[in-house]
Amino acid sequence: MDDLELQPKYSTKEIPGKCIKCLAEQESRECLLELLRCEGENKEVSKIYEALLSLLTSPELYRLRDETERHLSEGRNVKVILHLSGDKPRYEIKVV
Repeated sequence: MDDLELQPKYSTKEIPGKCIKCLAEQESRECLLELLRCEGENKEVSKIYEALLSLLTSPELYRLRDETERHLSEGRNVKVILHLSGDKPRYEIKVV
């Protein structure tokens, strides 16, 4: 796995959405549960978990959240791509 996509949604009265931080927290919890459940070492899930923790502790998270929420408020669909290849993850915003 080279990339992980997170797709934040804008909240309305009818539809609850999630910001990029909430999605990353949810995904990291799911990865942690998967790591606790598996018998041996799961390198792919470990790499995803580490990338999500890196995002959650990065000062860049606030810039990503502000930018994605700005696009969402303008009615655009947004994806945040975590590129997992290499020594440290890179983050990219794609407006679709």
